[in-house]
Amino acid sequence: MSDLFDRTEPAAAGAAAPRPLADRLRPHALSEVIGQEMVLSPEGPLGAMLASGSLSSLILWGPPGVGKTTIARLLADATDLAFVQISAIFTGVPDLRKVFETAKLRRAQGRGTLLFVDEIHRFNKAQQDSFLPHMEDGTIVLVGATTENPSFELNSALLSRAQVIVLDRLTPADLERLAQRAERDLGRALPLRPEARDALIDMADGDGRALLNLVEQVAAWKIAEPLSTEALSKRLMRRAAKYDKTGDEHYNLISALHKSVRGSDPDAALYWFARMLEGGEDPRYLARRITRMAVEDIALADPQAQSVCLHAWEIYERLGSPEGELALAQALVYLALAPKSNAGYMAYKAARDLARRTGSEPPPKHILNAPTRLMKEQGFGAGYAYDHDAEDAFSGQNYFPDGVRRPVLYQPVERGYERELKKRLDWFAKLRAERNR
Repeated sequence: MSDLFDRTEPAAAGAAAPRPLADRLRPHALSEVIGQEMVLSPEGPLGAMLASGSLSSLILWGPPGVGKTTIARLLADATDLAFVQISAIFTGVPDLRKVFETAKLRRAQGRGTLLFVDEIHRFNKAQQDSFLPHMEDGTIVLVGATTENPSFELNSALLSRAQVIVLDRLTPADLERLAQRAERDLGRALPLRPEARDALIDMADGDGRALLNLVEQVAAWKIAEPLSTEALSKRLMRRAAKYDKTGDEHYNLISALHKSVRGSDPDAALYWFARMLEGGEDPRYLARRITRMAVEDIALADPQAQSVCLHAWEIYERLGSPEGELALAQALVYLALAPKSNAGYMAYKAARDLARRTGSEPPPKHILNAPTRLMKEQGFGAGYAYDHDAEDAFSGQNYFPDGVRRPVLYQPVERGYERELKKRLDWFAKLRAERNR
């Protein structure tokens, strides 16, 4: 097999070739990795594995630039495994077959293989399944890297044979330590004022590789005085916020938006709404989700909430961006400050559950129509009380199947308009009890 997949040292002819800062600063030991102490410490999952001398297959899940590839390389070094790296983007079935064959030969010679698969979620089900027998017989220790939620993107069979390790986005403090490490390698401080240095770290947005690329650019500038934030912003573009309209970030942010509204926090709701718009989210998707919030979390506590959302949605369709987005933002504020109730939602779910369990029970005969003589003879419609004939327009009759004990499905809360609905519900319950004695 070609050694394309194996870790190789650069040829002598290229030894003097310039290396990017991010490559020069790759840690040489796990203790040098910045920002992942929770998993690498002696009490963490990877630290405990190494201490026991037993490394199992892993899935490293985290955002870009947090050290997934570096950690995989260092794990191979720490366990004396041959490090083989492939990318799911460029690797086909013939390539995988060669990797497995070579790993078997290496194992026969007494050495194991750590197979690092970048972007492992891009492999299809059959390709993911191809790893299983080689993981089970010990031919390879698989270390997969993914930015996507493994629960959604990886086969359950693969996940059952690998431990998922969550790697965190680097904090500003982590990035500052990384910048200081870069300055030591460069032999000089970055020509930035303190506030500009903070802005540089903000531009990296938790991505260590992005920070080192920015540092390398700044270090190359020939300037006499340290730059201000404004001067830095003119020379560098802020890194686009990490947002994938079909991936985890999409679902994480819409969850944050929904929970902020449910938690009656208009400021947080507006923030997450703005984050999604800045990431390129379709405002129509947001309009639909905002309307869903009105139905699910406000409901009859404020019946007007749904109309507010629908009108905002219509305004967006008429005005478009960016003006129409203001209407959606105002609808969000309204929802966040509206009284909350999920009583209708819970009643609906309970009704569906009851319907599934009693789906064959017929309605009681007294509320069935009897358009034919035969049906009248069978008792259809017999004893039906026309509610409008009652003095208070309420007969109190039973409308559930005869074989179903009357449940309590809708339980309104003492908030907003549902407070009035609860009074009505309690009144009808009292009348029903009196008239069915």
